[in-house]
Amino acid sequence: MAKDTFLNAKRTLNVKGKLVDLALPRVMGILNLTPDSFYNDSRVSTVDNALRRTEAFLNEGAVFIDIGAYSSRPGAAQVSPEEELQRLIPVIAAITKKLPEALLSIDTFRARVASEAIAAGAHLINDISAGGMDEAMFETIAALQVPYIIMHMKGTPQTMQKQAQYEHLTLEVIDYFSAKIAELKKLGVHDVIIDPGFGFAKTLDHNYELMAQLQDLQVFGLPILTGISRKSMIYKLLGTTAEEALNGTTVLNTIALLKGASILRVHDVKATAECIALIEKLQQK
Repeated sequence: MAKDTFLNAKRTLNVKGKLVDLALPRVMGILNLTPDSFYNDSRVSTVDNALRRTEAFLNEGAVFIDIGAYSSRPGAAQVSPEEELQRLIPVIAAITKKLPEALLSIDTFRARVASEAIAAGAHLINDISAGGMDEAMFETIAALQVPYIIMHMKGTPQTMQKQAQYEHLTLEVIDYFSAKIAELKKLGVHDVIIDPGFGFAKTLDHNYELMAQLQDLQVFGLPILTGISRKSMIYKLLGTTAEEALNGTTVLNTIALLKGASILRVHDVKATAECIALIEKLQQK
């Protein structure tokens, strides 16, 4: 069963009629429209800055641009749907007009924001709560028929670290995705990407346990996205800072690729694109 699932794994995404091949892993560049994201250098405060950052990401090898207007770091400030949309819509409109080749992923857990962002020109929805923070999200995604990234998390960004308790971490993550995927399939959602949620309701040891067993998530035959870029699982272990965590990020991205990741969500696109190119060459031999 697992072997058959792996051999029949989904290798493409239908993005508004355009097929994106994931046989070669792809890079997703992070564009934060928030003033309080954990990594200062990922923040952009104006539409012009967002355009420049997006153009640089595309030139460095990004296929997807993940735009977030609500920080999900522990203790981040609450943002209203109206403010989230005020940050997002002008940036989506500008990028869609000037850089139409960019595939825009919107990092939101709100169905209303998802719907209005797609109407403005975005292409994917990246939901850290996998529908858990807005009961209308799954039906909205089914109606929109866009690729949908679901992440594993317990609780909310404000409460998740208090819920980092597991008996069998990887099995519990698999059970979580199994239920979510079954529900989405019933609704007719065709393109689902799974994200194990490194750093979300997980201790440092949990993060490394999950990375060590990442290949087990291939049981679903769906694309796997990993987002470990400059996270505390790297810099806390090494006793450094997010600003000094590029080397550790590259090491873990390499491991994720070897364990089946199809999309790497990162702050440093050029380094990640080089990592993918080297691994691809190695796997040809």
